Amino acid sequence: MKALLYGDTFPRLVRDIKGFPGKWVSRLVFLLGPWVCLWMVEILNENDVFADLAAWQVLMNLVWYYSLFVALRLLLGRNRRSAALSTVLAFLFGLVNHYVLRFRGRILFPADITGWRTAANVAEGFDYSLDEYIIQAAVLLVAYLFLVFVCVPQKKRWKIKLPAALVLWAVILGYGYAFFCTGMLPALGIFTQQWVTQRNGFLLNFTIALRYSSVEEPEDYSEEAVLELMEEYPGLEGDPSKQPTNLIVIMNESFGDFSVFDSFESSQDPTPFLHSMEENTIKGWMYSSVTGGGTATIEFEYLTGFTSLFQPPHTVAYQLYVEEGMPSLAALAGNIGYDTTAFHPYKSSGWNRVLAYQYLDFDKQMYEEDVIDPYYIRHYVSDKSDYEMIYRSTEGEDTTFFFNVTMQNHSGYAQGWNNLERTIELPENLNNADHSAQQFFCLMEESDKALEELITYYSQCDEPTMIVFFGDHQPPLTNAFYEQLYGKKLSERTTQEVMQQYAVPFFIWANYDIEERQDVIISPNYLGVLTAQAAGLPMTGFMNFLSQMYEDLPAITPVGFVTADGEFCSEEELDEQAREWLRQYEILNYCGMVDLFDEARPMFCTQDNE
Repeated sequence: MKALLYGDTFPRLVRDIKGFPGKWVSRLVFLLGPWVCLWMVEILNENDVFADLAAWQVLMNLVWYYSLFVALRLLLGRNRRSAALSTVLAFLFGLVNHYVLRFRGRILFPADITGWRTAANVAEGFDYSLDEYIIQAAVLLVAYLFLVFVCVPQKKRWKIKLPAALVLWAVILGYGYAFFCTGMLPALGIFTQQWVTQRNGFLLNFTIALRYSSVEEPEDYSEEAVLELMEEYPGLEGDPSKQPTNLIVIMNESFGDFSVFDSFESSQDPTPFLHSMEENTIKGWMYSSVTGGGTATIEFEYLTGFTSLFQPPHTVAYQLYVEEGMPSLAALAGNIGYDTTAFHPYKSSGWNRVLAYQYLDFDKQMYEEDVIDPYYIRHYVSDKSDYEMIYRSTEGEDTTFFFNVTMQNHSGYAQGWNNLERTIELPENLNNADHSAQQFFCLMEESDKALEELITYYSQCDEPTMIVFFGDHQPPLTNAFYEQLYGKKLSERTTQEVMQQYAVPFFIWANYDIEERQDVIISPNYLGVLTAQAAGLPMTGFMNFLSQMYEDLPAITPVGFVTADGEFCSEEELDEQAREWLRQYEILNYCGMVDLFDEARPMFCTQDNE
């Protein structure tokens, strides 16, 4: 600091550079590293860092890269080692993000890290071949590492002086505290990107998502507000005369009906039986909260009535929020005498299901090892074998609530064609946009055949049986495929067009007379309520609230809403009445999911489950 008081500071600096050029080259190469990491990671993020990111986004990404370089420099004491390690770590994270982006159509989020077991379970089904992005990033990595090892000498450990080190640590930790623990980001209007998730840049968007990884208490939340709503919306008794012996719920993995896109064409209809269903059927479109992945989110919304709209983006409730005694449709059915079973014909380690199903009060769980004589399509248990397990489980006179998450149609779609015929052809433009898409639509045809067998089987059963069927989300086909369907870039879509990518078919069918309805619009948080109504189950006060809100706001998702008059809109475009519904919903959602105090328990649980 003393040297700054003298007028010869700059001449001294010039003499130092002339006298020790290698030292200054080493420093410049080190300081160049974060820029190289940003460029390299954004190549893997399929961004043009010079065109797709605003100046503030570049700056906020660079803060994290410089923090990484400086922190490792302080810990390791050597420029070469810390620069090389920082760059390699950045490349590896960028590579993982690139594969997530390729397979799921969105970037890596913190919840994906906690869900590593699920990712490992299905890792073999994806195509990990090199592409232009990986090659470009690898070239940049090698070039920078060459500079590091040529221009940065490996000397003895050289520590930064304590005062300077303390200042650097204070800056890093201070920025981290402001970023994660204060209102800095909300005040700046910075939130996680959800539609085109690359928009913030990878590292910035990842850290923003980490910042919002806990559910925040609503502004006007209080126990008194919950109790007032509990008085306004009492629980409702069920109708035992309408209750089926078998209540079967099937959430079919990646089951999509692309007739929702007017421009979609194929050589033949992949799901003709689904389209033919009318008798004793309630049928329509469910607007999912996720697309391309996130099965557990839709499971949670269906079973609980809570919505991911009020959760931090891309967090998974099964991993973070489900606790023992959480209200659920399984608990409600169990309280009136149903035997409750959850069945997923794959590994139990996915999405923390074993613990989540236990907390949601399922009596029994079954997984891939429980499937008898499984018939595989590609590498997954087929819908046909899946449904045969349901047949076995509903034999006898016991009343059964059976919740099934299928596996046959799981991505990726470049796995080979084991037990799957190439029966569906796509137009050239769609095939060129995603060469693996043909496999998905052939899988849909197999699912439709298995669905026909399922309905035929139970139509011939004496026991009253109701089947609830819905897709969890559309498949993770490439962005280019969807851009062909829309005829425009994804970033140019309207709210209604965005929500087309979130639409999946659903139906409720019974082997006895029920009121038939077509073209019903719904979202997964309401579908459990509709199930209870159709099956004559009792409804909690919370379900009563949802049933009334549904009349004004029939679809609620993180990317948009559908109003009672069929309008698609963003939250900012909702009228005052819809906003009031959401305000009350957020209060009840927070109470039931995070803060279920004893006095409020009757609002969310039937009498036997208090």
